[in-house]
Amino acid sequence: MKKYLYTLGFLFISLFIALNSCKTAKEPITIANNEKEIFNTQVNDTTVIVSDKTEYEIIIIEPGFNTWLLSIARPEGFYSQSFLETRNRIWVTEWNQRVLQPQRFNTNLYELQIDYSPFIDYGYEVNYKLYNYFIYFQRRYNQRLGGFIPRI
Repeated sequence: MKKYLYTLGFLFISLFIALNSCKTAKEPITIANNEKEIFNTQVNDTTVIVSDKTEYEIIIIEPGFNTWLLSIARPEGFYSQSFLETRNRIWVTEWNQRVLQPQRFNTNLYELQIDYSPFIDYGYEVNYKLYNYFIYFQRRYNQRLGGFIPRI
């Protein structure tokens, strides 16, 4: 009996150590004062993303996003389209999973699913603005949509 208790105790301790070692430290997001000012903007700010060649349209209604995009975000051409597409696929997948779990995630943040197919070329502008919206969203609302820290 004593042998079983030792074995059981050893298993519990091993399991506890294994579970705690799998946790990653959540590095805080550093936000500059000028970015905080934009996040505190209450003015309605609508950005429309349109791709003529794919006939897709994304409408982002988020106070401060357009101002942030023009003043804080990296300029168009900074990232390659393949980089943007890769990150967007990861973040759209995580976003859509959160929309489907309203008991775990704030429904005011994750309202609607995003229809984004990896088999469609949306063009650079759509990918650039969608990518930057995800960066803006994660930084403003202190969210993490993937394993990447949302940096500018």
